[in-house]
Amino acid sequence: MARPATTTPGNAARVLRIVHEGGPLPRAELTRRTGLNRSTVLAIVGELVEQGLVHEESPAPGGPGADRPTAGVGRPSAIVHASPDVVAAAVTVEIDAVGVALVALDGTVRDRLVEPQPSVPSAAVAIDAVARVLGTLTTRAAPGLRLVGVGVAVPGIVRVEDGVVRDAPHLGWRDEPFAGPLADRLGLPVRAANDANVGAWAERLYGSARGVDDLVYLNGGASGIGGGIVSAGRPFSGADGYAGELGHTFVAANGVRCHCGAVGCLETEASRESLTAVTGTPPDDLDALAAALAEGRDEVERVVDRQVTALATAIRNAVHTVDPEVVVLGGFLGELLGHVGDRVEDEVRAQTMAAMTDRLRVVPAALGRDVLVRGAAELGFTDLLRDGQATPAQATPIQATQAPARATRAPAQTAPPAADTPTTPSDRDDAVEEARSA
Repeated sequence: MARPATTTPGNAARVLRIVHEGGPLPRAELTRRTGLNRSTVLAIVGELVEQGLVHEESPAPGGPGADRPTAGVGRPSAIVHASPDVVAAAVTVEIDAVGVALVALDGTVRDRLVEPQPSVPSAAVAIDAVARVLGTLTTRAAPGLRLVGVGVAVPGIVRVEDGVVRDAPHLGWRDEPFAGPLADRLGLPVRAANDANVGAWAERLYGSARGVDDLVYLNGGASGIGGGIVSAGRPFSGADGYAGELGHTFVAANGVRCHCGAVGCLETEASRESLTAVTGTPPDDLDALAAALAEGRDEVERVVDRQVTALATAIRNAVHTVDPEVVVLGGFLGELLGHVGDRVEDEVRAQTMAAMTDRLRVVPAALGRDVLVRGAAELGFTDLLRDGQATPAQATPIQATQAPARATRAPAQTAPPAADTPTTPSDRDDAVEEARSA
């Protein structure tokens, strides 16, 4: 039986988050980063080890911590690792597929499965698909794997307090409750957010914008172009969590009409469908797209030129609005950037106030197909990383807690209890932001 916690939960959460986001670290480095004393960090790590959330190893010769003895002992400081056996389910919903991945607290993707959809799934169909796919993954999971929560990346506008999808035009969803019904179905806590927002946060934590406090992320996929913004080291959410819809920024006065009702939106002027049509490549095969772009055929280059112009204009708009240090391009936009090299950045600089591009970098996403699953997993880890301890349910291997067809409602992404309800705009913004990115 685990001993009662003797440390402050907030400090345990700090230590767990540092190891989760920063990777394996010597215990002495945790002491330095937290500002806590050595005995407190020792106690916190001990409790996290007992809960199975972290484990310790002696440093390898010449590795991190090998030359940093603990004071007064003369031995190297133990290396603290986040557990590879504590996982969140990361759900991605697209117009042609529903995917689920089990992402471990140490960042490894333990397993994943994608179920193609014969037609654009409704919310109810997507919930059924998630339950089926997750059921398969839990059935074949390694012994001892523990599932602590579910995060969902949705290509649309999501109200983060309760996971209601306000508008996902490519999916045809409008005011669809999703996190709550999925939590009912799975018996697990569920949080949902816009896919590009979770992608932006993942790239900031683990990818091309790691450690960057001001960035814009643009992802191009089957459901159009989504955008996410991080400003001053925090997700830029807006009043209701809807900020960052950069796919609908205006880029062409003589453009085509978008499904949103406007004319000349970025996602109509630079689309994956146009590129794959002219290259003759499968819609979801980015490697084939990159190879076709490299051939440099005239008819392809004409489409590329139009898309680069539209993309540069959209980035200019974003630069003048939020002043990012880095713009990260994912999905087919990353392949487009890889094909044209510095052209995108050069065109942005040519039409932007010079002072605002002094430090600007336009880079491809580093996480590849993992960007959305890593971002969605962060939503699934929210409760654990906030509390710094596992609940009794989270301490149970997932084979013993496979999702029933119908379950008692688990905590979904809902408003806090009345006693904790934010009462000021600042408190409300913090609550929204925590739900999005904690």
